[in-house]
Amino acid sequence: MAAEIVKVYQEHLPALRLIGKRYTDQDRDAVGSFGEKWGEWVASGWIDELVNLGPLPETEGASYGMMRMEGGQFEYWIGMLFPRDTQVPEGYAHADIAEGNVGICWLYGSDDNGELYGIDPHNQCMNQLAEHGWQLKENPWFFEKYHPQRFASPDDKGKVILDYGAYLR
Repeated sequence: MAAEIVKVYQEHLPALRLIGKRYTDQDRDAVGSFGEKWGEWVASGWIDELVNLGPLPETEGASYGMMRMEGGQFEYWIGMLFPRDTQVPEGYAHADIAEGNVGICWLYGSDDNGELYGIDPHNQCMNQLAEHGWQLKENPWFFEKYHPQRFASPDDKGKVILDYGAYLR
């Protein structure tokens, strides 16, 4: 099965501070994902700790899986987005992200079977952004936005929407 793209749009985000924890390819689980790290976040209550910092209204209280290449190494961050001057709590790391436009695809599918994750939905979304004439920023941030309503509340078919996007030129 493949995820279905049900919406594609562009929005502008202010300069942001990503607060969370940084992982690399060495932190992937047996199936090559970061699912175990997300499980650790849920079990440890780390998202709840970050929610108490008061995320930006533009991010709608969502948690994020943010990805980029930095210094030739893949990074996967789990965290939330905040105003640029937000103090980073002990035990967390941060990355500052410049103001910019992002292209977003709503991926509709099952969270249980892997169809929302990996290279196939990534390529599906990137193709849609290109079809709209949007170009990726050089060495962009890519992201999975876990919206509290769209992702956490499956519909009557058991499917959710994962917001997947990238920073644009």
